[in-house]
Amino acid sequence: MKKIAAIILIIFIQFSIYAQKQRARDIGIPFDGVTGKYNAITDVKGVEVGYSTIISGSGKNVLGKGPVRTGVTAILPRGKNNNPVYANWYTLNGNGEMTGTTWVTESGFLETPVMITNTNSVGVVRDAVLKWFVNKHWYKEDFWYTYPVVAETYDGFLNDIYGFHVKESNAWEAMDSAKTGYLKEGNVGGGTGMMCLGFKGGTGTASRIVKIKDSAYTVGVLVQSNFGRKKGLTIAGVPIGKELMDTLNNELKLPPRHYRKEGDGSIIVVVATDAPLLPHQLKRIAARVPLGIGIVGGRGTNGSGDIFIAFSTANENAFQRKDFTKVDALPNDLIDPLFEATVQAVEEAIINAMVAAETMEGINGNKSYALPLKLVIDLLKKYNRIK
Repeated sequence: MKKIAAIILIIFIQFSIYAQKQRARDIGIPFDGVTGKYNAITDVKGVEVGYSTIISGSGKNVLGKGPVRTGVTAILPRGKNNNPVYANWYTLNGNGEMTGTTWVTESGFLETPVMITNTNSVGVVRDAVLKWFVNKHWYKEDFWYTYPVVAETYDGFLNDIYGFHVKESNAWEAMDSAKTGYLKEGNVGGGTGMMCLGFKGGTGTASRIVKIKDSAYTVGVLVQSNFGRKKGLTIAGVPIGKELMDTLNNELKLPPRHYRKEGDGSIIVVVATDAPLLPHQLKRIAARVPLGIGIVGGRGTNGSGDIFIAFSTANENAFQRKDFTKVDALPNDLIDPLFEATVQAVEEAIINAMVAAETMEGINGNKSYALPLKLVIDLLKKYNRIK
């Protein structure tokens, strides 16, 4: 029986791996850098990610009924363990929201999961995190306070966003389901109804391994990608957006009652690393995120909320309330490989989100089309980026 169970487990693991959607590297898109096992933020030991995806209805938008194309994503820095991590954040263009960041900057610590949802659901998700803490006895003290970190991007082109369909149970589902390993991408979690650079966007992830002296460190990234103009889309240095301006162009013909401007939207990026960085150094890591966004065509437009947070899982005993503690810190002169890894992982995570995303029709027949992968491959060949 044990042998049979082992065989079944192996088959299940293999099926889970091969059941993953295509990713950018799977179709031959070239990237610089060495990835971790999962090529995901979960390559950083201890980090767990969970989703709640809400998809229902079709046709005309009926306020409060749908169609619904939204969700919640949860990133738990040390899994389901209450042990704060050094962190800091940065914004490129501030037309967006990430709660709790004032205390992250002031204290130097991220004390909660990072949650990502749609623009109108930040409040309910924030409150749900607090209730989850109570239900899970997250804090052992009789008296405690905390400021949940909840970020957003706008999915109102496809989703009945004013119907307020995200409930506290969805936030709980995202946190309870958080796990390590391979992650779903594209139309999942908070990224369900998002669009990117003229095509369907959503949730994406990637990682890099770097060596500094005799130690190897991991940088992992997760994005909720909902930004940019089609003409800006660049993949592996190829102007894909300009080449495809006349392809599936009807996604640019917005309904008269919709006020979305081309290029509006946002991107939330979460960067995790196991390198021993202090809060001021993590601010520097977060500030490199826009370089990766710029490579694929983002420009930080007026209507975009480009907000990023970075944390380190090193120094497990850094957070203390009463006792002194000693921590390790990487010298600034050795930090450049981590900067480069961040830029590379952000670039790939965004393209991974677009490669995995599928065409989605939402409210009032509004449609966001998937990136046409065959045409992308043909263009990469045309520009001699792949054979």
